[in-house]
Amino acid sequence: MPVCFKAECLQPIGAFKIRGAWHRLTALDDEVRERGVVAFSSGNHAQGVAWAAKKLGIPAVIVMPADAPKVKRDATLAMGAEIVTYDRMTESREKIAAHLAHARGATLVPSFDDPWIIEGQGSAGIEAMTQIVEARLPDPLNVLVPCGGGGLASGIALALPDSEIVTVEPEGWDDMRLSLEAGWIEPVGENPPPTACDALQTTRVSPLTFDVLSRRGATGLAVSEAEIRTAQRWAAAKLRVVMEPGGAVALAALLAGKVDFRPGLLVLLSGGNADPDAYAQVLAGKD
Repeated sequence: MPVCFKAECLQPIGAFKIRGAWHRLTALDDEVRERGVVAFSSGNHAQGVAWAAKKLGIPAVIVMPADAPKVKRDATLAMGAEIVTYDRMTESREKIAAHLAHARGATLVPSFDDPWIIEGQGSAGIEAMTQIVEARLPDPLNVLVPCGGGGLASGIALALPDSEIVTVEPEGWDDMRLSLEAGWIEPVGENPPPTACDALQTTRVSPLTFDVLSRRGATGLAVSEAEIRTAQRWAAAKLRVVMEPGGAVALAALLAGKVDFRPGLLVLLSGGNADPDAYAQVLAGKD
């Protein structure tokens, strides 16, 4: 039985975030572009915005956590963006970014709480459907999607209205799963456990992404750190692709048997910007 993998880790910036960033920034008129953009991200949205801004000649400021992976920070700087750091456990990235945008007259580009961003991320679903049809494979009736704030998952839900959407998050950071089960937004609890999934450490999903997924009847799953490492190793050995921890959670759910193999299964591999040292340890089996 075939399983389809959408390898967004092979994007120019190594993650799907390039889609929403490009869609949002290309919608800005010339006068607005001159004043620049401000975004907040642990790295993948940062790189997406920095890449799009460089292509379009737009000044970009990125608010990044001080503990963001060096590989993501360096890549963002290399694309010409300015970085402002913060402590993710004691400071609000949203407030810092909003203050910077107001002070500079720049446009705020959220990582997921924005219709343009969601629509842009949904293009991954449209593209996947086109490729699946061309390959004469079963329609993607079931889609496993890594989830932080829910921008990719809600975009896929809108792009593939006939598909069952399942969000996947690391254990202890599975606020979308809890929210979907409760029927209202549940934030991450106090003192969440450490996770290697820096890209998925969103403490509260947005009403916008939650509303889309809730109305579409999406469900959620959580995976352990060990299951994520297993998925990273499997992707390297079987698919020949590098997966960062957050990008491998949907694959982890499949390999851990938390979903059934069934016709029309599509798994999003959302990012491959792995820290070299940490990734080497994972491949070496040093759990």
